[in-house]
Amino acid sequence: MNVEWSPSLVARAQLHAALGEPARLAIVDRLLLGDASPSEVGRELGLPSNLLSHHVKLLEQVGVLERTRSEGDQRRTYLRLRTGALVDLVPTSLRAAPRVVFVCTHNSARSQLAAALWRKRSKVPTASAGTEPAQRVHPLAVAAARARGLSLSRARTSHIDHVLRPDDLVVAVCDNAHELLDTHADRLHWSVPDPSRVGTGAAFDDVLRDLAGRIDRLAPAVSHQE
Repeated sequence: MNVEWSPSLVARAQLHAALGEPARLAIVDRLLLGDASPSEVGRELGLPSNLLSHHVKLLEQVGVLERTRSEGDQRRTYLRLRTGALVDLVPTSLRAAPRVVFVCTHNSARSQLAAALWRKRSKVPTASAGTEPAQRVHPLAVAAARARGLSLSRARTSHIDHVLRPDDLVVAVCDNAHELLDTHADRLHWSVPDPSRVGTGAAFDDVLRDLAGRIDRLAPAVSHQE
């Protein structure tokens, strides 16, 4: 008897098949809380480049991963999880940190918005900083935060040298910051585009939604370390 399965059921079967291979599931686990370049993933998981490329291609085909070009070093690409394809996926391990610090280049939008969202979602202390801090928080970031019930009215920009502590869990929310912080061991990377390059309220709203989804996944995975 020939059975004609629905396209959605076939797509789900393909997803389960893709995740049924340990190396591919390990790649998904690695990208669940933060983005990474293919070389970073390969190095951390001990996968040679040709095998990693094969697994990444299959995960892209089932809609689990996508690639983005670095806004910093344009020769780099980053792998990003498409979490909509992974409903109910939860972190496989927890992290403990005394503080979570969000870092971007100017500390005027992405890192400020991330810290404001984190305060609403987690009891773990937070801060934000920039590698080249601007003079003020971007007005469109303030407006986007206000529309979501967050306040950046008292937020001020700071340089990473005045904020970071050795035991902080650092979340680099832009490519440039991530590429400059290679020496900081305990770091996650979120490849979030710079909304100021577009300069519209919609761009800041999009970034806020992106950050909110990422923080919803990260917050349950981080416990407070005294």
